[in-house]
Amino acid sequence: MQRIIANFTDISNKKIYAAKVEFNKSIISITAQGASEDPSLPYILPGFIDAHVHIESSMLIPAEFARIAVTHGTVATVSDPHEIANVCGAAGVDFMINNGLTTPFKFYFGAPSCVPATTYETAGASLDSREVRKLLENPRIKYLSEMMNFPGALQGDPEVLEKISAAHTLGKPVDGHAPGLRGDMARKYIELGISTDHECFTLEEALEKLHYGMKIIIREGSAARNFDALYTLIDDYPEMVMFGSDDKHPDELVSGHINLICSRAVKKGMDVYNVLTAACINPVKHYQLDSGLLKPGDPADFILVDDLKDFSVRQTFIGGAMVAENGKTLIPGFDHEVRLNQFNCALKTLADIECKAQGKYTLPVIEALDGQLITNKLFIQPKTEHGYHVSDTSEDVLKIVVVNRYRESPPAIAFIRNFGLKEGAIASSVAHDSHNIVGVGADDESLLKAINLIISNKGGISCTRDNLEMVLPLPVGGLMSCEDGYKVAELYSIIDKAAKDAGSTLRSPFMTLSFMALLVIPHVKLSDLGVFDGDKFNLM
Repeated sequence: MQRIIANFTDISNKKIYAAKVEFNKSIISITAQGASEDPSLPYILPGFIDAHVHIESSMLIPAEFARIAVTHGTVATVSDPHEIANVCGAAGVDFMINNGLTTPFKFYFGAPSCVPATTYETAGASLDSREVRKLLENPRIKYLSEMMNFPGALQGDPEVLEKISAAHTLGKPVDGHAPGLRGDMARKYIELGISTDHECFTLEEALEKLHYGMKIIIREGSAARNFDALYTLIDDYPEMVMFGSDDKHPDELVSGHINLICSRAVKKGMDVYNVLTAACINPVKHYQLDSGLLKPGDPADFILVDDLKDFSVRQTFIGGAMVAENGKTLIPGFDHEVRLNQFNCALKTLADIECKAQGKYTLPVIEALDGQLITNKLFIQPKTEHGYHVSDTSEDVLKIVVVNRYRESPPAIAFIRNFGLKEGAIASSVAHDSHNIVGVGADDESLLKAINLIISNKGGISCTRDNLEMVLPLPVGGLMSCEDGYKVAELYSIIDKAAKDAGSTLRSPFMTLSFMALLVIPHVKLSDLGVFDGDKFNLM
């Protein structure tokens, strides 16, 4: 039996009092309850839960993600493994579950609902309704992951409806994904039994979906940041809000996690108990998780923090064992042998990525927006040299290329604004959701080098400029590294700086790049099959 003396944070009853908490693997009792809080003591509260995240986007396998996350008081994640599923199918989901079980951290995985995400791109695998049902029957699968095919849901696609029905039959919630969906279409989508959305980027959209009964996950990740637009929901709808990072790059995970969202919310004037309800309690109730809430008989999953403003974490406990203390992880690292990938394309040539001009005309150009997954659709006459359309750094209209990594086929070529590169190129095999190779460059030679670095390493992120060629290999599905998480974060920071030194003005150029092939987010994107209109939901 262990004992901790701390300020007990009773979130449900909105009270704080000094107490002795006794536990082994389960919370046993609270004794010697004081009349009020003692400012000399730390505060004990349930651990934080990320209510929507793709672990793969951290570029870390689950075991390494866990080692870092616990230092920030995160004890569990609600994780959608559709990134690895789009590459390797059900085998990828099995890998995520099994690797997560090597740590005390609580990973709650979903069954990916949209593999592939659309029929307008090439993925490495597919999961039909029978395979999704089989995944849902696994007790370690807690929910049906985000239903990105909202057009199919609204149009009554039999496969889509069968996946939703399977989840409901098995008593598991269905996550949504419906950016910008409003009015009767939003109501109809929600009435199918789709219970959450993490894609709201305006308060008006979120309020409308809340009105129809949907819970809102306030997302604050490395690319998409919706906290400032949505944080008032915390006090207005405290039982209907959760926090999620969605996609978190390794360097930012080292800096903080859900604790940072809590701190920002309190500093914005939100009621601390409502903030903690969103961060600690609502995910457990909504997804029926076995993560502890500091009640007798609960698993001993809790944290000690210095105060309820900055949420600086002293200690993190999972299952009664201390897993982090004073910013240091206590989860040991070890070698993980993983042979899980699909990379079947040859090195490219300059001729493969040239764009022949056919006269003077405008082309659809993607406008990337910093801090958002949505893009704008522009029509611009591109720069032409020697009969070919080329990047124009003076106007910040750069060539973007998507290469099919699963089989040999001609690359898709378009143009993009707002990446800001003045020289060189960046490329990545992290390219939601099918994870082909995507690259942006100031010139064709640099772009080709960046793409071929990815192909040579069978996955990774790369940056080329002058005589510099940098690559961070991601051999697990072309998405993740097996290396120590802190080492990966350090290497990522170096290559991220190189992209910014080449002129990129984006806060997270590689994360933004990874979403430029994400067809299920409006308004225009590029798949390996061509330019895609996200409003009309077809290839242009």
